[in-house]
Amino acid sequence: MLRVNINRAIADIAPDKWNALAGKDHPFLRHEFLLAAEETGCVSPETGWSPRHLTIEDDRGLLAAMPLYEKSHSWGEFVFDWAWANAYDQAGLHYYPKLVSAVPFTPAPSRRLLLRDAADDQSGAALLQGAIALARETNCSSVHVLFPTADEIDALGDAGLLIRKDCQFHWHNNQYQSFDQFLDSFTSSKRKKARRDRRRVDESGIRFQRIRGGDIDDARMSIVYQLISNTFMRRGSMPYFSEAFFRRLNRSLPDGVLYVLAEHASSVVAAAVFFESEHALYGRYWGSDGQYDALHFETCYYQGIDYCIETGKQLFEPGTQGEHKISRGFSPVPTWSAHWLAHPQFASAIERYLDEEGKHVERYIDEVDSHTPYKATSGPR
Repeated sequence: MLRVNINRAIADIAPDKWNALAGKDHPFLRHEFLLAAEETGCVSPETGWSPRHLTIEDDRGLLAAMPLYEKSHSWGEFVFDWAWANAYDQAGLHYYPKLVSAVPFTPAPSRRLLLRDAADDQSGAALLQGAIALARETNCSSVHVLFPTADEIDALGDAGLLIRKDCQFHWHNNQYQSFDQFLDSFTSSKRKKARRDRRRVDESGIRFQRIRGGDIDDARMSIVYQLISNTFMRRGSMPYFSEAFFRRLNRSLPDGVLYVLAEHASSVVAAAVFFESEHALYGRYWGSDGQYDALHFETCYYQGIDYCIETGKQLFEPGTQGEHKISRGFSPVPTWSAHWLAHPQFASAIERYLDEEGKHVERYIDEVDSHTPYKATSGPR
């Protein structure tokens, strides 16, 4: 029998051991990212995210791990279950607290079952059983695994979790040697539109600068943070991550954060924040000091694609939602989540709902895939 341990802070787990399981493909899954989130107070019981990370050890050290949090709300998850919470409330039941395996505030697929041996089904099953056991012991209504990888779905289903399907838009590098070659794969009308977008920004006199986290100075970091805060405040909220979080991450993960700054007349007028690994780029935050024609598309999408082509990255995930990404060369891909609910009647009702929702998502993916800008003989893969 494998014993599952509960850790109430990522700091209780040795960074080198955690990172050995997490790997280098997903910077936000690394110990440095999770530690910065917890120790700057962005992820804490006060913000509704109480760490409950699961680990399994053997005589060689850390065998398996799972990022896990006890949640008192559903904010910052990007897999929406508000209707489920309302149904529980109407039935006189408590939906919160619940357990969530995810990277806080980060809707990017990555492994949730961190295994020393990828083929170690026993350890993966033990982590999931441990999460369900913890939910029962602490009167949590449910366990939710958000944005796992596709190759984890079978293990999640085998453990009794209900599988939910959704969709994001990703860019894939088809061995492009330049941005122009990438645009050559578009139909004529879509290619002209993309070039028009870029020309508008260029003719406005805006220029771009890329700065890694380890190289950005305090003054520019403050400007960037104010700009991305503007985006959140326009939507009626404050940023999930504080400026202190980014400053700490710039030090602890200096090559994992990339800032793209849009400058006009020596002033920074817009900025985007990305995370990167050797093979992939992840768009996260954006902000500007006003309205600029096509600047959002250029800063958040075209600059990212340009960077991926230049550095040979194979994947660009720009974030959630946004059908406007399709005409810029991003294609629909399925994303996943998995859910265990303690209440059997609600579990049965949600299982039926997820089956119908999944069929709708499949139809949606097929429909939007027919509107990508690529020529019939070209494609994103």
